[in-house]
Amino acid sequence: MTGTRPVVPPAQIPHRDLLQLQVLPDENQIRADIERLRKEKNAVILAHNYQRPEVQGIADFVGDSLGLSRQAAKTDAEVIVFAGVHFMAETAAILNPQKVVLLPDLRAGCSLADTLTAQGVRDWKARNPGGLVVTYVNTTADVKAESDYCCTSGNAVQVVQSLPEDTPVLFAPDRFLAAHVIRETGRQMDVWDGACHVHEAIRPEDIQGQQAAYPGAELLIHPECGCSTRVLSAIPGLQLYSTEGMIHRAQASDAQTFIVVTETGMVTRLEKDVPGKTFVPVSRTACCEYMKMITLENIRDSLQNLQPRVTVPGAIRERALVPIERMLAIG
Repeated sequence: MTGTRPVVPPAQIPHRDLLQLQVLPDENQIRADIERLRKEKNAVILAHNYQRPEVQGIADFVGDSLGLSRQAAKTDAEVIVFAGVHFMAETAAILNPQKVVLLPDLRAGCSLADTLTAQGVRDWKARNPGGLVVTYVNTTADVKAESDYCCTSGNAVQVVQSLPEDTPVLFAPDRFLAAHVIRETGRQMDVWDGACHVHEAIRPEDIQGQQAAYPGAELLIHPECGCSTRVLSAIPGLQLYSTEGMIHRAQASDAQTFIVVTETGMVTRLEKDVPGKTFVPVSRTACCEYMKMITLENIRDSLQNLQPRVTVPGAIRERALVPIERMLAIG
């Protein structure tokens, strides 16, 4: 209105509790601290393929769940720092009851593992006497303790092929990996209705968009992806690959550009192990927030304090060790 004075809000009194100033971390110093502590503590750092690039860069070994399990089983280190998620650290603790197993951030869980409980497995076994339970390694220790076999995406087909015929089988918890195994083996199984929230959200449209942007690029698709069935119907004969299988395929292929249909962290591993080729993430949003909870800073802090530590009760550990060892023996 003409002639009126503008309304001026009252002065705000700064709320100092909301102002949390921190000195920006010196990444070089953190790396140096990790190197020093690694030697002092006789520690090994194991990192999953989906970890941040800088975390993969300081790890002693980077790999998939099967590779990390093998490394955890044979390490001579007294301390294992697991740059991954909780079930992976549990698996390392099951294989190494006398060692200190650290998970730098205990909030690093797994949406897929959360879909299955030990009671759910027991209920299925009660309805199927004599049946066999195959669980993806992406499960908690108490679920593994109820299982007959564990598997990873890299050896799920081989594990199921090793089972006696005419025996009821439950495959849990990933329904998309189960569909891949059923296609490859022809084996009918009961399937748990679980999925990884990252892989489930990848759509065929995401793939089509990247194919339009990168004509002629080869697809590297993980069997956990919810889009895999529709993509396979459109491209008969297309192979699905575990994360480790993606490395081998990219090395052997004549293609120079690849669309990586899994969590974005896999691009870092591919660029390191297959230099000179181009790797395009299927979607920038295909990112696991749980995996990304592990940082250089909390790795350093966990080495410094030997915390947070992951342990598994003895009775559960002994039972869970059986299906894990069967998984490792099959390959």
